Amino acid sequence: MDKFTVLMYHEIIKKEDYKEDNNSELLVGDGYSDILPKPLFVFLNEFENQMKYLYDNNYSIITLKDVIDFYYNNKPLKEKSVLITFDDTYKSSYIYAYPILKKYGFSAVGFMVLNWVFEDKQEYNPLKSVCASKEELEEMKDVFTYANHTKSLHKRADGITDLLKVDKDTFIKDIRECESFVMAKKVFAYPFGVFKEEIVNWLYDEKFLLAFTTAPGINTKEDNPLKLKRNAVDLNCNLEKFKSLLT
Repeated sequence: MDKFTVLMYHEIIKKEDYKEDNNSELLVGDGYSDILPKPLFVFLNEFENQMKYLYDNNYSIITLKDVIDFYYNNKPLKEKSVLITFDDTYKSSYIYAYPILKKYGFSAVGFMVLNWVFEDKQEYNPLKSVCASKEELEEMKDVFTYANHTKSLHKRADGITDLLKVDKDTFIKDIRECESFVMAKKVFAYPFGVFKEEIVNWLYDEKFLLAFTTAPGINTKEDNPLKLKRNAVDLNCNLEKFKSLLT
């Protein structure tokens, strides 16, 4: 098969815990202050339905190694190939996503911001977006493969992300430090999905193999593997909409 879909998740939440009038403030290891946008949540029952649909309809859940082999080793993918990704490694992945993925025998990628990860477990709070701890990430390693989402550049101010402001040396130092911790080497996700060609070139210079954007679409052999597309699964994604993300 010559194409594959990448699904992008952030936070899973129970419908009864979701508050429309609540701003979900980040609670992360380095104290960075921001709000997780409402569309980046997915209701737990919808996530369960989505994973069941993939399982019942014989979708092939692929790994980062499969994608690397597809682009660099000329290995075809199975029909209906899907890569499941989670950005920022929130605690809800540990509480909700992990057991469901494990139930169906699925694997997933967790793009982690190294400085956001807590040394010690934090109490779950559905009114905040709480990052997981190193211990929790370790417990999920049979399902999740962790990849680079920067050490400390997942920040923004006045509408501009830190990634667009740093020089090459700062960028390289940052991603190398995150790279020393993650499991999947030479794989990156652009913070906030924002990047410029210069950064793509820096990744190329560092011999990165894959980099993921937030641009929607299906990936083919003709796509630049440092600009891979991902389809965001959002709060309003019912099963019919979910099906449309896979085609």
